[in-house]
Amino acid sequence: MHAVNDSPSNRLQVLPPTSDLLQHSGVRPLIAEQGRDVVMGWIRDALADVRRGLLAGETHGDRRKLTDTVAERVAHRAERARRNKFGRLINATGVILHTGLGRAPLSKASQTAVAELAGAGNVEIDLETGERRHRGYQLNSAWHTLSGAEDSLVVNNNAAATLLTLQALCQGKEVIISRGQLIEIGGSFRLPEIFKLSGARLREVGTTNRTKLSDYEQGIGPETAAIMHVHPSNYRVIGFTEEPRIDELARVAHAHALITIDDIGSGSLIDLTKYGLPAEPTFSESVALGADVVLGSGDKLLGGPQCGIILGKSEFVQRIRRHPLARAVRIGKLTLAALSETLGSYLRSEAESEIPTIAMLAVQGGTLLKRARAIEEKIGETQQLAIQVSEATAPVGGGSLPGAEMPTAVLSLQHQAVSSDELARSLRLGRIRVFCRIQQDKVLVDLRSVQSEDDSRIVLALRLIDGQENIDLV
Repeated sequence: MHAVNDSPSNRLQVLPPTSDLLQHSGVRPLIAEQGRDVVMGWIRDALADVRRGLLAGETHGDRRKLTDTVAERVAHRAERARRNKFGRLINATGVILHTGLGRAPLSKASQTAVAELAGAGNVEIDLETGERRHRGYQLNSAWHTLSGAEDSLVVNNNAAATLLTLQALCQGKEVIISRGQLIEIGGSFRLPEIFKLSGARLREVGTTNRTKLSDYEQGIGPETAAIMHVHPSNYRVIGFTEEPRIDELARVAHAHALITIDDIGSGSLIDLTKYGLPAEPTFSESVALGADVVLGSGDKLLGGPQCGIILGKSEFVQRIRRHPLARAVRIGKLTLAALSETLGSYLRSEAESEIPTIAMLAVQGGTLLKRARAIEEKIGETQQLAIQVSEATAPVGGGSLPGAEMPTAVLSLQHQAVSSDELARSLRLGRIRVFCRIQQDKVLVDLRSVQSEDDSRIVLALRLIDGQENIDLV
């Protein structure tokens, strides 16, 4: 008998050619779905994995079986790509302004405007004169009506608004700020570093919990350009505290020919105390109290798209607009379209009914409880899921209203066959993607952050997880 030649070259002879894999019934449909180049990359990766295994002594059967094995690995890669594809999901965490999930959901009018502006629009053109104008000029009237500001500029986020304002108005000069306001926001945004990047010099006064008006007055020197106030929108200092009001800071600043910059953080336009929430500064209050430049976010309590809002006196906003950095941080037409419609809801006094964030803040806990029970009833008798409706509390989140919680209603889920972690993962990766939270070993579907129009999709998602068949997605 002759010894079987088990050389590396012989082991690799069973590897299928790429042409066979491209024609495999499990691979061929993926080309139309994902693109030929992408699928080819997956095939090469799968073949490389199998090749390493063969050389290490693994056995996969004959070429036909090995072809199926490689095709399965390609299909697995395709499934992973589908699961991680950027797209829609339902925020059922209870955190209305969830940074990782995109913060404020857009209103229907904003969504329509974004779709319409996929083509051409009067982004920087004055239709009356045919002349070019600055981007966002169309919103000046709305901002003036809603806040009293003389002029406005919108950039891509509030960090950019802060950097641009400091660089345009204070570069090479000192800016006075309380030590208690040297904030850090998620994503490595630290205010001292923004100062350094802008070229403005930071002049700290007071202490972490107490800063008096006299501290600001004593900090003013020949190199001082502005006094800056920053609202701590992602934390709260309680107890033995003191902080001057913005009108007091403005009075001191103007007595010394300085600029008053007020960063209100969450960008609110309305009084939130009517919803049982802590008071948050608003654009209109800051402008009325004498701030020269007011900064805020568009995708937090305003309820619009991600952007940074700069409002204030024309002489300062125009200087900011003319700065070269303004072009680098300007907003796109889709953001402008969504923001325009968001402001339109406020102008019509329809924010509570039209803007999802405001609607979620306004809805009563009892209403959420009724919705939760209706969802439970529509799911019907379950096979593997145990569902319990209960009351709970949820934070607002997203760097807004720190420590504030609102009453909510949740569906507590437990599955007979899988752990809570596995159940939550299945909901995140399902045909209807639902992002939940886990508490006390139960998966919670929290309706405080769910738009009522998505209740039916939650019903379908949970029925699918439960293993119920013949469900048409809507």
